[in-house]
Amino acid sequence: MRLVLWDIDGTLVNTAGHGRAAFMQAFEAVLGQSPALDDVPMAGRTDYAICLDLLERNSVEEPEALVNRMFEELHTALLERRELMAAQGRPQPGVRQALTHLGARQDVLQSLLTGNIEPNAEIKLGVFGLHSLVDLEIGGYGCDHVTRSDLVGVARRKARAKHGVDVSAADTVLVGDTPLDVDAAHAAGARVVAVTTGPYTAEELDKAGPDAVLQDVSDIGALLAVLGLPE
Repeated sequence: MRLVLWDIDGTLVNTAGHGRAAFMQAFEAVLGQSPALDDVPMAGRTDYAICLDLLERNSVEEPEALVNRMFEELHTALLERRELMAAQGRPQPGVRQALTHLGARQDVLQSLLTGNIEPNAEIKLGVFGLHSLVDLEIGGYGCDHVTRSDLVGVARRKARAKHGVDVSAADTVLVGDTPLDVDAAHAAGARVVAVTTGPYTAEELDKAGPDAVLQDVSDIGALLAVLGLPE
């Protein structure tokens, strides 16, 4: 049994910048003003870490106390942007076919390992009709832990609780588009496939040391091979 955990932004979908915009909208809703410093790195990070960073860079006192409020407003902001995401964003190449194929297999459980908080993960997939293709209940989300690598254990425990299947770290495969996705897999003892559909080149991703680098997931045979699955 393989547990395949997909990143969302850059890997499964392109949200046309509305994820970042939602953070700025959430900050304004909580603090009553726009952030003076908004150059917070987001790719490959958890929403928990991004919220803390955004608050700390803007000299907000006791930022930990505001994280839950930020999550609430972040969800509200993304809900308001659903139609814009649907119109301006898109699924990444081959994603719908890959999710459909893996979802039909008996030797695969697939879910998400994403920095997004859980409700926003569902929104981002839902606007493109992808949410029903993965088991959202066993994912690791940015509201579960600040550290991305710890989300691997979160997802494995959820899979065990729901499906009664104990998938080892070695049989868990992350699919992501940033070096931080690769680092998270390494730290958790999982395997990792990097795709070049996000902001990083194949050369940049390869330096992080993934098990494989794919241009995208359009070639199902190539994807199955790097996941260690028979056709």
